[in-house]
Amino acid sequence: MMRAIALFVLLGAAAPVRIDLPDAFVPFVDIPGGPAADAVNANCLGCHSAEMVLTQPRLSPIAWQGEIDKMRAAYKAPVDPGDDAAILAWLVAMQARDNRTDSGG
Repeated sequence: MMRAIALFVLLGAAAPVRIDLPDAFVPFVDIPGGPAADAVNANCLGCHSAEMVLTQPRLSPIAWQGEIDKMRAAYKAPVDPGDDAAILAWLVAMQARDNRTDSGG
């Protein structure tokens, strides 16, 4: 009985948590002078927010390909293998663009 009361007190003392979700779908953007974001929007936004993808650690093209393969194999993501090259090109170009931005400030 004391365990149940202690658990009730602990759970009752927990503060509510507020989670704000985005109001609207925000697609990835094309990289000026670089690859289009169509393949990333078609294959990645079903599970990943733009913010989540854009805050990933810097990866080599080989490591990014491994991530694409992992999404398909481990998580059964319906990523079209024909889109791998376009997804990879966009991820690498976005990372390079962000590196230029980071180093300039």
